[in-house]
Amino acid sequence: MERKLDHSSVIPLYHQLKELLKESIEKDGVKPGDKMPSENELCTQFNISRNTAKKAIEDLVQEGVLKRIKGKGTFIAKPKLEQSLTGFYSFSKVMQESGLESKDIMIDLKVVKPTTKVMRILQLHRNDKVIELKRLRCANNEPIILETSYIPERLVQGISTKDIQNSSLYDVMEKTFGIMVAKAKEVFEPILIQEYESKYLEVKEGYPALLLERIAFDTSETPVEFCHSVVRGDRCRFYTELI
Repeated sequence: MERKLDHSSVIPLYHQLKELLKESIEKDGVKPGDKMPSENELCTQFNISRNTAKKAIEDLVQEGVLKRIKGKGTFIAKPKLEQSLTGFYSFSKVMQESGLESKDIMIDLKVVKPTTKVMRILQLHRNDKVIELKRLRCANNEPIILETSYIPERLVQGISTKDIQNSSLYDVMEKTFGIMVAKAKEVFEPILIQEYESKYLEVKEGYPALLLERIAFDTSETPVEFCHSVVRGDRCRFYTELI
């Protein structure tokens, strides 16, 4: 990195350093897993304080550009997984296209009384129950998404973990229960990971994430599933194409 920081600029030094490091990562032919200079090395090279170097590194870790490994240092992170917003979100398909192995870890499957929100979304009656399916979706054994699906119990009575252990939920709904998902409405918003979620996703509480909420409809436009997903912001990003 031959560029220098402008100590007289109104742009904070940590931000200048962050952008310089990002540019260096993009241009200098580095690859995921390569080690970055230490905070002390950055301080010496750019004549900055330890706090400035630390802030720049922390921001890049939060953005998923860098990854800290305790006791070893800071390294170039893996590239983010990309998913188009022009169709159904399919975790398995994204993994396949990225050359990664997808794996679902079943956390829980049980019959529960729906919350007011779930009842409203799925258009349920007062005494209706739902199947709550909680899964941790992984790429090459790395946790990426904590996903919770709610399905009216009357539609999938008798469904078990064996049914969906190695199959797509929508495939099981169609082939076993005759429910074809024809369309869905998805909403995305940025959130911070909570303590409960951090334990499954193996990141710190307060880490940036995306909340994905999907309502799936059958061919008669009746809601058949509500899905609440917490997606690690450092590992995924979504895009759309405008024509």
